[in-house]
Amino acid sequence: MKAEQPRTPVMGGLIDASIWHRIDVEFSLPSLVQVTRRYEGRAADWELVLRKLVRVFIEGETYCPGFQFVPGGSLHPVVVGLFGHAMTLRVPHNYFTAWMLTPSTDLAGSRPVDLLHEAGHLYAALKV
Repeated sequence: MKAEQPRTPVMGGLIDASIWHRIDVEFSLPSLVQVTRRYEGRAADWELVLRKLVRVFIEGETYCPGFQFVPGGSLHPVVVGLFGHAMTLRVPHNYFTAWMLTPSTDLAGSRPVDLLHEAGHLYAALKV
């Protein structure tokens, strides 16, 4: 089997639909409605949490990639920070999500989602 070559999603290009399936299998991909039901009563300020959520729009529905949640249900602080930074760089939600799962030459072939313990490297790679 040929090793997958590191690559970066091209802004404005099509995102391979298989990425959504991969996210669902590896991390889960609940709908925004499911996430709202699960967390709305638990968060003191649900509107603030909602603004921090990574959301993807797929075939007319909104989903929340599971990689942004830590065990217990709160948001992963590194993902929240990276996503906020991506928003300042005007990276759309879907492209940020695809970037998180795509092996990157800027990260020695690793996927950003696998390096959440190395936030500094991720911020630098996101700027590229």
